[in-house]
Amino acid sequence: MTTEQQPDQAERPESSDQPVQSGFRAGVRLAIDWGDARIGVAACDPQGLLAYPVENVASGKTAEGRIAELVREHDAIELIVGLPRSLSGEEGPSANKVRRHARSLAKRVRPVRVRLLDERLTTVSAARALSESGRRAHQQRSVIDMAAAVTILQHALDTERAGSPPGELLT
Repeated sequence: MTTEQQPDQAERPESSDQPVQSGFRAGVRLAIDWGDARIGVAACDPQGLLAYPVENVASGKTAEGRIAELVREHDAIELIVGLPRSLSGEEGPSANKVRRHARSLAKRVRPVRVRLLDERLTTVSAARALSESGRRAHQQRSVIDMAAAVTILQHALDTERAGSPPGELLT
């Protein structure tokens, strides 16, 4: 894709949730998988070619602050938050908790966009991939949340490349 084909942020208003018309937006995105003990964080390169693990953030009082720091450190254009839904698509207490954190994060990182993306089976997929790579279950604990965040981010990148905005934009 040439530079002329890539829209800049001026071509896509901050509040836009319309399909991507003229191509993939260049810029780093971060994704998080919010767990009870840890929050996995992943990032991608500015071209959105490679999603990679960044770190685990301990859940607790300082978690949102650390995530906001990571958004600034990576100069992210968007934060994708995995939304835990049941297999039927319903939202329960975990999804409500993640929505509250996502709304709070949106205030902290404004004008960076925050999106909620269905994360059904991402942890299962990440665990399977780690097992296939030879990691035992007790070895996975320290990296599973980051691997799930990578899966969430890769899904968001693929969705945008297909011409649709990923997930639900928080306003």
